[in-house]
Amino acid sequence: MTQIFLSIGAIFGGLSVAGGAFASHALREKISDRSLEIFETAARYQMYHALALLLVALLLSIYQQSPPPTLLASGWLFIIGIALFSGSLYALSLTNVKILGAIAPLGGAAFIVGWGALAFAAWSLKY
Repeated sequence: MTQIFLSIGAIFGGLSVAGGAFASHALREKISDRSLEIFETAARYQMYHALALLLVALLLSIYQQSPPPTLLASGWLFIIGIALFSGSLYALSLTNVKILGAIAPLGGAAFIVGWGALAFAAWSLKY
């Protein structure tokens, strides 16, 4: 799982930088200011949670025994959160299909539960 979370975290981090650059250079004149703000929010949260996923991978790599299930759950929840939250906001900003905004809170909930799972896992880590 360490390699999976590390790889996915690195990919999401790189895509976040690419998305931010794309928004700044290619989209600035093509979409509304509000849509650009939504796109940038998606990229920012994607980066935050890509870094969180790298932290999960680091913790998994130094863990000597079977990792707590909550640590693994936090990694998967961050991935799900990025897909739902950032993905829906990217799509909303590019298409202006308002119903896509209804998906973002599901991703936000995944982020919150992921952080809670990470906090819970921290109490059970043994080095």
